[in-house]
Amino acid sequence: MAEKPEESLEARLKQLGDKIEAKRPNTPDVAEARAAESRKGYAAAMKLSSEFIAGIVVGAFLGYLLDHFAGTGPWGLIIFLLLGFCAGVLNVLRSAGMVATPEAGRGGSGNDKKDGDAR
Repeated sequence: MAEKPEESLEARLKQLGDKIEAKRPNTPDVAEARAAESRKGYAAAMKLSSEFIAGIVVGAFLGYLLDHFAGTGPWGLIIFLLLGFCAGVLNVLRSAGMVATPEAGRGGSGNDKKDGDAR
């Protein structure tokens, strides 16, 4: 006896679905990799923003303390707020790797001996 057309169609549809699945790349692995990369980006952004905000907050706090105890008016707050802003920007640039750290400019720990040194 001949098969019903619906059964034949369902079998062909199942075969086609199996072939498509075999050729499709594993999308969960790609999605997991993208999610992990996104988490790394968020972590870096949080680190950089906290470095920047901490510099500003510490500068403002020190300026406020100077104004409070020395009675210098708003000048201590203004100057230390600007210094805190500059320190925050410098910390962000160091964390991002765009500016060398202070240790790199000094030549390391200072324990390195050059040829001909009699230390």
